[in-house]
Amino acid sequence: MSVPVSRPGSRPAPTSRPERPRGRARQVLARFPDTVRAYVGLTKTRIIEQLLVVTVPAMFLAERGIPPVPLILATLLGGAAAAASAHALNCVIDADIDVKMKRTARRPLAKGQVPPSHALVFGLVLAALSTVWLWLTTNQLAAGLALTAIAFYVLVYTLILKRRTSQNIVWGGAAGCMPVVIGWAAVTGTVEWPALVMFGVIFFWTPPHFWALAMRYRDDYAAAGVPMLPVVATPVQVSRRIVVYAWVMAVWSLLLVPATSWIYAVVAVALGAFFLFRAHRLHSGVVAGREVAPMTLFHLSNMYLCGLFAAIAVDAAVGLPVLGL
Repeated sequence: MSVPVSRPGSRPAPTSRPERPRGRARQVLARFPDTVRAYVGLTKTRIIEQLLVVTVPAMFLAERGIPPVPLILATLLGGAAAAASAHALNCVIDADIDVKMKRTARRPLAKGQVPPSHALVFGLVLAALSTVWLWLTTNQLAAGLALTAIAFYVLVYTLILKRRTSQNIVWGGAAGCMPVVIGWAAVTGTVEWPALVMFGVIFFWTPPHFWALAMRYRDDYAAAGVPMLPVVATPVQVSRRIVVYAWVMAVWSLLLVPATSWIYAVVAVALGAFFLFRAHRLHSGVVAGREVAPMTLFHLSNMYLCGLFAAIAVDAAVGLPVLGL
């Protein structure tokens, strides 16, 4: 066997060199923006925005004016972190069904952008930080309510209800009602009846809001094996329940009139009447067998909730005499 011998003046054969630390650092830095976007994606920022929209008006009504700005900012930051925690943990639990649904297939865990263990730690750390933050900057009641909301959303809705019953969003939606109670508690240190009325408005608003979305993405939920109402009931049954909950929501919203002035009363009646009109229109179209656009009602439900709570904030900030009983 001949052995190759290096000749004088010849260059040695190139050998593979280990990657330099500087090269690895550059790769990490290059991926950093995508990593940040992936972790932000776990938090479902659009839903957080909606939750914060109802928190501030609740604080205004509790103060019957404008609360201290630092308190508002502290409550919003803690509430956002709590919601982000719940959503991140929800993504960890629902990763197996998210990959089966077109609507959720682009979520970070479904695309493999974040390891499940990292997402779990991320969610738990946010839960701890939000609780401690609210405890230090607002009060113990607000902090405890935030932690309760996280636990309810993750343990009750995601783990127990979502895959077992068509009533999942009805009872599980209670977690999304908590921001108004947290905001009220942050200002007053208590939970009084107006906070419970606002809680009820969101509670009764959630089913027609989400069922309209589920009507549009029925096939997605069916493929994932999630028994959302449109999957297990006929379109007529779904639209009928949407109308029933819309009526309860509109009437319930009037219970807040004794704690507000005519500004809120007028807006609540007008918005409630318009939402009821659109809900009945959806139902009549379904009954007649016409092609309907449930997403129109979904988007209108967002406008309804924002408009109603904007009226609460304006009413409280203006400070007109309340109508009373």
